[in-house]
Amino acid sequence: MRCFPACPARTTRSTSPSTDGVHQLVKAPIVLVWDRLNTHVSHAMRKLIAEREWLTVFLLPAYSPDLNPVEGVWAHVKRSLANLAVVALDRLEALVRNRLKRLQYRPGTLDGFIAGTGLTLDEPTSP
Repeated sequence: MRCFPACPARTTRSTSPSTDGVHQLVKAPIVLVWDRLNTHVSHAMRKLIAEREWLTVFLLPAYSPDLNPVEGVWAHVKRSLANLAVVALDRLEALVRNRLKRLQYRPGTLDGFIAGTGLTLDEPTSP
């Protein structure tokens, strides 16, 4: 999914088919953890979320990259591309896609990105 920060409506339109497609594929509720990018908190996005009872979105506190597991993903991908000289942008894009695809088959590494935030995926317990 591509993000277009300059145009919230465009990002909302690109997010809707992606989340709907994943929901149809997994046939289960979807939980998203988002930073507070302006498109994530826009009126259009809030409306999109409200229309989907199977979609739950948790917003991270503002300016908290240390709580965002995707920061670990990008750091991992960047390290794997260190000292790489590429002559064409499409080649770099292919390499990044390849590195991200590989991560899909490394659940321990993905769990590590979540663990690195100090957050858990456990259900909250009642006091």
